Amino acid sequence: MDTPPRPRPADQATNVRDLRASDADRERVVTVLGDALADGRLTLEEHSERTSRAYAARTLGELTGLTGDLSPEEAQPILVDDRPVSVLFGRTRREGRWVVPVKLPLLALFGTVELDLREAVLQRRHIVLDAMVLGGRIRLLVPDGVRVDVTGRTMLSSRDLRHRPSGDGPTVEICGTLLFGSVQARAPKRTLRQRVKGRLTRDR
Repeated sequence: MDTPPRPRPADQATNVRDLRASDADRERVVTVLGDALADGRLTLEEHSERTSRAYAARTLGELTGLTGDLSPEEAQPILVDDRPVSVLFGRTRREGRWVVPVKLPLLALFGTVELDLREAVLQRRHIVLDAMVLGGRIRLLVPDGVRVDVTGRTMLSSRDLRHRPSGDGPTVEICGTLLFGSVQARAPKRTLRQRVKGRLTRDR
């Protein structure tokens, strides 16, 4: 008799690699595979085999294994790396289709951490960035509806939050310690059509 799987506790996050893939995620990977076939990095047989696996993939982890040898990490169509983000005297950036874990440690020592969340997958509606900033900067680009809250200890640090949160939208909380640093959050610039539509909605 088979033993049914144990239910996952409500407070335990799903491993980022086990999150379900969308049709758009599969198409991202298939596009990279097509480019690799066109420039000779994949044979026709390899392309056919990997494309079949991409369309059959159910999780993000299954998709990332298909392109790992085709481009560097920063150019991958999907990034499921949940390791801490750190920088020392420089700049590091995460963008594109990447999974933001429930709690993401950040370390910025006289450097800049840039996180673009416009295409990111938020593992939960409340994400915590556990930051240690010394003379560094955190820069966030957040889509409409996402709220950014700074709850960490700050000393001689600045914050500039110009986002457009909604009452029921996700929240990104920045906790930890900021010394001689700064936090900046920006929403993407709206097109003229979006600005007019928003103004008409408020006037109703």
